[in-house]
Amino acid sequence: METQIIGRSRGWLSRAKEYIEAGEVVAFHTETVYGLGANAFSDEAVLKIFALKGRPADNPLIVHVHRDYDISPLIDGEPPYAAVLRRAFLPGPLTMVYPSTGKVSKYVSCGLNTLAIRVPSSPTAQEFLREVNLPIAAPSANLSKHVSPVTARHVFDDFNGKIPLILDGGACAGGIESTVLDCTGEVPQILREGLVTREMVASVAGDCGVYLRREGEKPKSPGMAYRHYSPRCATAYCRSADEANALYDGEKGRGGAPCILCGSGEMPALGGRESLDLGGTGEEMARRLYALLRKAEKTATLLIGIEPKERGGVMAGVMNRLLRAFGENHET
Repeated sequence: METQIIGRSRGWLSRAKEYIEAGEVVAFHTETVYGLGANAFSDEAVLKIFALKGRPADNPLIVHVHRDYDISPLIDGEPPYAAVLRRAFLPGPLTMVYPSTGKVSKYVSCGLNTLAIRVPSSPTAQEFLREVNLPIAAPSANLSKHVSPVTARHVFDDFNGKIPLILDGGACAGGIESTVLDCTGEVPQILREGLVTREMVASVAGDCGVYLRREGEKPKSPGMAYRHYSPRCATAYCRSADEANALYDGEKGRGGAPCILCGSGEMPALGGRESLDLGGTGEEMARRLYALLRKAEKTATLLIGIEPKERGGVMAGVMNRLLRAFGENHET
């Protein structure tokens, strides 16, 4: 199979629709990361996503729809706060989990009685979703456990020859996956942190909790796997620049090619060692993280991460991804 990358050009939407209606998988741009999409009503198409990614069968998918799509046949009601949140944050980087009516493929939710729905704000995604006018099941467009893609080229690197089409909308501005919010209870609960923060949700809904997965419990949301978003090189995680520098020098002395990933504030303490700058704010770090992880894996034998000092807001989502990428315990 030949994999083509196309942007907004003549016939691009009709081609994407033809592939979706034929049961194929199409990658598309969103404001967070690129998605790997298929018709959510089709068992065969949804299972193709799992097979292509090598995704665990208990890791549920998110359904994407355009801003005017009627989701009422897909969900079994919603609490009043959910409607308020939709008006406040959608389209945007927020996924909302509802009780499901079971209309989409059973494989989308992996046996759960809920359905995760997202309305992306990316113009490319909106035009694509409006053209197909179907709920599109779509995880991030990367091989399972690999770094999520924020450019069309990242998708191509993982799926060249495996999917027919990548809808190129440029680099993703958000940089980390959407916030996933459980809207099945009296109070919304964050299942996965992202660009829409707990504080933002609470300011609209009046309250917001954070879900902690219990040992052995089936994942309620994508992104709950322990090791995730991982570069294809050895990694180490440090709390200080001194610790990172010592690891760097040791790897360099063994003939390796180490690299340090850190926030802007730590850069002066590295003494000119090979490094990648995550930025100084949560928003910058979210936007740069995956691109830098993908860059590092191409040349580094050891990628050394330094824990950012920044906290609050979007940093909860950044820390979630950073810890999982480096194989650290999420509760650290």
